[in-house]
Amino acid sequence: MSVRRRSLERAHAPASPPEPALDPRQPFALTLKNGRGAVVLHALNPAARAAGLRRGQGQADALAMLPHLACQPADPAADDRALEALAIWAERWSPSVSLDPSPNGLEGLFLDVTGAGHLFGGERALLAQIRERLAEAGIAARAAAAPTPGGAWALARWSDPDGPAPVVGQERLRERLAELPLAALRLDAAALAQARRFGLKRIGDLYAMPRAGLARRFRGTGGVELVRRLDQALGYEGEALTPVRSPPRYRAWQAFAEPLGDLAGVEARLPELVDDLAAALERDGQGARSLTLTGFRTDGGTTSLAIRTGRPGREPSVWLRLFREAGLGRLELGFGIDALMLAAELVEPVLARQTALHDEAARQAEGLAALVDRLSARLGEDRVLAPEQVDSWIPERAERWRPALAGSPAPLEGDPGRRPILLFDPPEPVDAIAELPDGAPARFTWRRLSRRVIRADGPERLSPEWWRPAGDRRTVRTRDYYRVEDEAGGRYWLFREGLYGREYGGGEGERAPSWWMHGVLP
Repeated sequence: MSVRRRSLERAHAPASPPEPALDPRQPFALTLKNGRGAVVLHALNPAARAAGLRRGQGQADALAMLPHLACQPADPAADDRALEALAIWAERWSPSVSLDPSPNGLEGLFLDVTGAGHLFGGERALLAQIRERLAEAGIAARAAAAPTPGGAWALARWSDPDGPAPVVGQERLRERLAELPLAALRLDAAALAQARRFGLKRIGDLYAMPRAGLARRFRGTGGVELVRRLDQALGYEGEALTPVRSPPRYRAWQAFAEPLGDLAGVEARLPELVDDLAAALERDGQGARSLTLTGFRTDGGTTSLAIRTGRPGREPSVWLRLFREAGLGRLELGFGIDALMLAAELVEPVLARQTALHDEAARQAEGLAALVDRLSARLGEDRVLAPEQVDSWIPERAERWRPALAGSPAPLEGDPGRRPILLFDPPEPVDAIAELPDGAPARFTWRRLSRRVIRADGPERLSPEWWRPAGDRRTVRTRDYYRVEDEAGGRYWLFREGLYGREYGGGEGERAPSWWMHGVLP
């Protein structure tokens, strides 16, 4: 109900008609169709619960009891999205936040706060802060801390909602769980009904019973599930949780007593974060190629800025310069930032390199990599490109452009001096005269200038890629490439498309072989 209420409060204008969900005195419920197609109550506000209505009750029965009940259809997909957004917001307290998909309105969040309690003044202060911040956002929540997810789940939902959030250690967990009802073990309705028939009401009633005999007393898998949930709550069996977002292996994190309201405060805290992250990477011999700076805002949102590098590194000064190049002004601080997290998203081993004292090539390579990093941070990764070879022997298809930070390109194959650095796209037509039908040109006219060939090298024959039709839907044909030099010293790369006799027989409607200029050689 709180998610629905907050969305209505944001959309409700002062001049709008009264909204039933916003009036605490008006009984209101969200409805949903069950598996049999009947419309039932999915969520209720306090006024509806005070009138005796309950979750899962049919809408017709509820209206018979309370004719003035206001109903609207529920949106479970929107509820799931809101819970996931809340989980991301809760990462300000824990790097590992998992969804709790419990049914019947008991869904919530699991936060792994191992080793993080001292950052907030202890676990009790941490739970108090969580409840306070959620209350400010309009979310009524219960919280508890325990050594196991099942124990924390039970204590949070069956403790005094008006008292302090319970914090229970392993030594008292068994005692505190004993007094709670069996429903605190996250059992389904069928297992709970069978347990009541056996006179089992509280978790402590199960302690003295042998596990094997307890599992056999229930029909189907209910007994096995009961034993498993009991062992998970007490810590005898592990329970795997899947975080909403996988926590980064390397991260530096800071929380602030007062929110940071301007970029100067963020820039002042950033050196401490990069130093902490660099120290952790250096300890393990790793370097970062992708860093993300995330700010957790007071309004529940997050803002982030990412940088990437072409090579793994761990130099704090380099990271600071790249973040400034990327523009810290892109961070949307809103009403302030409660916490900052710097995470290494992509990590690679850093290998020691032995270079000569006067290795100019190595220094130039490092300088070029640093320049590419700065330009990519300032202009965007998609605007700083580098060529990459493609498995194709057709020259115009043999390479493509990719972001320069995407990785090191594969080494070039063949002799690059035999082909021009730049190609004409598309090739330009040439009128050529050859001494033999399949020989090199003796004279050609290009761009309305006639040139006499004094030297020629070739042909370099390239067969067509028959599985790829030409762009103009023509029949793809063989190419014979020639490197030629004219009497003025100009060097050119020409090709004849088509072969006499094999691909052209002189018939009517056939396309005769033609000459094309594909590039100019240095």
